[in-house]
Formats: sequence, C-alpha cells, structure tokens
Amino acid sequence: MAQENLEGRTVADYRLLKRVGEGGTATVYRAEHPDRGNCAVKILKPRLRADENARKRFLRESEYGGRVQHEAVVRTFDYGEADGLIYLALEWAEGEALSDFVAHAGRVKPHLVAHMVTQLAGALGAAHASDIIHRDLKPENIVYDTETQTVKLLDFGIARDAQADPAQRLTRTGFFVGTLQYVAPEALSGELVGPLADIYSLATIAYHLLTGIHPHEGRSPRELFQQLLTADPKPLNQAVKGVKFPATLERAIMHGLRRDPAERPSTVEEFAEGVAKAGEPGAAVEDEEKGGLLGAFKSMLKKK
Repeated sequence: MAQENLEGRTVADYRLLKRVGEGGTATVYRAEHPDRGNCAVKILKPRLRADENARKRFLRESEYGGRVQHEAVVRTFDYGEADGLIYLALEWAEGEALSDFVAHAGRVKPHLVAHMVTQLAGALGAAHASDIIHRDLKPENIVYDTETQTVKLLDFGIARDAQADPAQRLTRTGFFVGTLQYVAPEALSGELVGPLADIYSLATIAYHLLTGIHPHEGRSPRELFQQLLTADPKPLNQAVKGVKFPATLERAIMHGLRRDPAERPSTVEEFAEGVAKAGEPGAAVEDEEKGGLLGAFKSMLKKK
C-alpha cells in the first residue's frame, strides 16, 4: 500500500511542507503556520482513523503534552480534526533525535551527559508535578541540538495520568508499555507505574550515553525480559573494557538502576543532582590502559 503523502496540503492553517518522520501511528511533517512559523505536525495514519482506541491515544498525547510546560518539553500548540485528518501541532525543535546523535558521535563525555540528564530531569519533574508519567523515555523521543547542547522531550503517546481512574486505561492488564531496552522492571507485569519508573529509564539513557551499550545485554527480547526481572545491571565500570568512570558517577547511575523502585532516588531531580555532581568537567573518563600505566609510572616516581 502506498504511503499517504500530504505535502503541500493545509490542515487547520498549518501548511505541510515536508514529510520528515514516520512512526507506527502517525506521520510527521515540517509545517508552517502564519503566526507560529515553523511547526511539526503529526497526522494519524489512515488505517487508524476509524480505530477508537487509536484516536484516544493520539488525542491523549495532545492533552498530556499540553499540560506539561517546561523549556525542555516540546510545546503542544493545538490538535483536532480537519478535513477528515486527525492532527497534532507541535513546536519545531531544532536538532536531531538523541539516538541518531549517539549513533554517529559515539560515547558521550560525562559532563555533557550530566548536562542532558539535568535538563531531562527538569522536563520529567514538570511532568510528574502535573501527575503525568511519561513511560516511554528513550533517545528516540528526545531531540538534541548540538549547537546549544539542549535537549527537548517529546512523545507523550503512552504517558499516563497518575490521578486517572485505572478502569479507564487503554492498555490491557498484563501487557507492559514502553521500550524494552529502557523500561523499568516493575512495568513488565503490565501494572500501572509511577514516577520512579521514569527515573529508571533516565538512568538507562545516561548509562547508554556514557558506554554505548545497555545495562542488560540480552540477545533476544525474551532473554532481556528475564534479565530485567531477575538480574542486576552490569556495573558502569565493567561496561567498556579499558574505560573507567569516577566511582561517584558509577554510584549515581547505578542508584537509578535499582530493580526495586523503593531503592532508587525518591525524585528525578535527586537522581539528576547525583549525576551532575559526579559528572562535572573535572571528573573526566579515564582510559585504564593509558591512564592506568601513566598512573603506575607516576607512583613509581613518587616512591623514589
């Protein structure tokens, strides 16, 4: 089936200039609005427009995203239905998906990771203050601008309202939501999760940015699922051969990756503060093969 291409169409005063992204439920266009200038517009895919649950999820993203106001959250302008199209208009965020940045840039320095984590903690803290749990925090849902070194959080498509009636949930009990590589262990039962699940996901992102790998390396979804439930994550300083991080940074990251939610930092801001202190510019990554030999040589000189 040919993909729907709406380039050149105007939807509720948003002129769709170029298709820039494709997801499971929506197509994303760069658009222009007479008052707001550049915007991003998501259009629900044709096969889902008659699906009541799909429509509810799409509009829920609009509602939840609009409730969270923070400089590190992509702003929601408006949403609705026009000419048979269900749309969501968002702030146009300069940059690229954080996942794409990591793919070509490689491991990220601790001070920059700390800077990103601090910004994302502010965004998540604003969401949690509005009783919104993101539940799908991952590099693909974060835009990173290399020029300003700023990040912006987006996609509240599977977020939940902590105050909502559980009977109104759109996901069946026993089915988890999120992305397996970044999901908190407690989410795997399909039960409703709280802010501590977002802390786990943020800690997983920080770990991945620092090392280029994930805390659990299951070779299949089933193996990864089992590891998340029963195995402790690999310590940060065992992740990459020849690379050693400050012990304080390892402790901060692993604190956020505790399997038991009660053992994690109590707030996302507390987690970020620990990472920020440990990831200051002076606490640089040390190459054990080079730094270790140099350190040994210096020790020898001191003994003479």
